[in-house]
Amino acid sequence: MKCAVNVTLRAERDLARLYREIGAANSETARELYRGLKKQILSLDKLPFHWPVTPENRNLRHLLYGHRRKTYRVIYRVVGTRVDVLHVRHGARKRFG
Repeated sequence: MKCAVNVTLRAERDLARLYREIGAANSETARELYRGLKKQILSLDKLPFHWPVTPENRNLRHLLYGHRRKTYRVIYRVVGTRVDVLHVRHGARKRFG
């Protein structure tokens, strides 16, 4: 099943903040991390049900990207053939709720 990936305004703001916080404009390593995260988000079009349901809400799913202290959590929902990306946050932040 091929889905359309819709990155919500909130998630776009989260990504813009992340870009600034990691200094992606000035660091190739940070830019690579950011590009990899965006690529992973866009890959939700192929296997949206691959990632687990969130513990906070069974209607939401989340993918984790990165390693250890540089792990980011993408919270999304699948609605028919559309994937709505709701939030992008650092993995250490309080749970979504």
